[in-house]
Amino acid sequence: MQFGLLIVAYMLATLLTRRLMPVIEKALTPKAEATHIVVRLRRFALQFLPLLLPLLAYALTAVGEGLTRAAFGSGEVIAFGKRIFLFLAALELVRRILPPGLLKLMGRYILLPVMALNALGVLDDVTAYLDAAQVNLGEIRFTALGLIRGVIAGALLFWLGSWSNRQSAGYIKAQPDLRPATRELAIKASEIAIFGAAFLLLMSIMGIDLTAVAVIGGALGVGIGLGLQQIAANFVSGIILLLEGQTTVGDYVELDGGEKGTIVKMTARACVLETFDGKWIVVPNEHFITSRVVNYSDQGSANRYEAEFSVTYETDINIVPDLIERAVSKLPFVLQSPEGPDCELRGFGESSVNFAVEYWVSGIDDGKNKYGSAVLFAIWNALKEAGIQMPYPHRIVELRNGAT
Repeated sequence: MQFGLLIVAYMLATLLTRRLMPVIEKALTPKAEATHIVVRLRRFALQFLPLLLPLLAYALTAVGEGLTRAAFGSGEVIAFGKRIFLFLAALELVRRILPPGLLKLMGRYILLPVMALNALGVLDDVTAYLDAAQVNLGEIRFTALGLIRGVIAGALLFWLGSWSNRQSAGYIKAQPDLRPATRELAIKASEIAIFGAAFLLLMSIMGIDLTAVAVIGGALGVGIGLGLQQIAANFVSGIILLLEGQTTVGDYVELDGGEKGTIVKMTARACVLETFDGKWIVVPNEHFITSRVVNYSDQGSANRYEAEFSVTYETDINIVPDLIERAVSKLPFVLQSPEGPDCELRGFGESSVNFAVEYWVSGIDDGKNKYGSAVLFAIWNALKEAGIQMPYPHRIVELRNGAT
């Protein structure tokens, strides 16, 4: 009779699956262009449709087991069949649903063996044996079952933590109202909170006394702190940089050590500078706190530069400033605000009159934006058109007493 109930449950589950599958699939399938969070959840739920048949068979078999035990006080055969359907559901989950990687690996080598032991009815005996085997590490005690459970839970928790961290980081980066430094700090804070909670939860699952862990962690913290003071200093400096926001991603900076470039990444330990020729320079955060830092920009602010040139002493120097200012003003990248080009007389040299023209541009003359070269060309062309010569050194050699 129990075998008959198993067959009836499977046939009824097959019939219900054929009827329900198109309805559920139609209800859960969203429009292709939709991207709302509810739509993503519906697409996620669609992946589990292959489990419909074994889970329906399991549920119907469970109902049959309850009726059989209530009527006859026996139901071992139908209970075995129920566990078989649960094993088939786990098999479908591993084969067709779990993505390649850690989850599929755990499903294949952990979930399926556990479901097989459960189907054979020996899972409780194996669990009791592992729970009786105790492992001692000083003041920390845990069972073999706790260790296995911890490995499984740890892998799942940290996989889930990595996924949650990616989701939270993507959400924070998408907030346009936050400054880049604030976004980086929020991302780091969420990462620490997620993995810290995962670690504490793992310790609780493994049954480890957190008091003993705190004592050992304190001792290790003192030792690590003495040996890794520089890393700790860089970490604290990184937090200060992110909180202050005076130096952030996108700024062009120059340090006392000569390193200069655009900040493309800020981490807990260091900042990454990209030079105009594409090289990356990793600068520890401590250097931004303890040394002088020249910040040339704040996401595209105006900067002033100057170009020096000279003319001969035969030149009417009174016409030079207006001539050069007009020539430089015609360049498309030169700004008229906060101030237009300003040509100044700098001094009288050995064989030349020295000038310099100051000009403002929006950006950094870092090699990619070659403002200086274009300005010098404009100065040269303007002087040539006006017939003004640039000097070169002259030397007078005297020959005395007819000596050669």
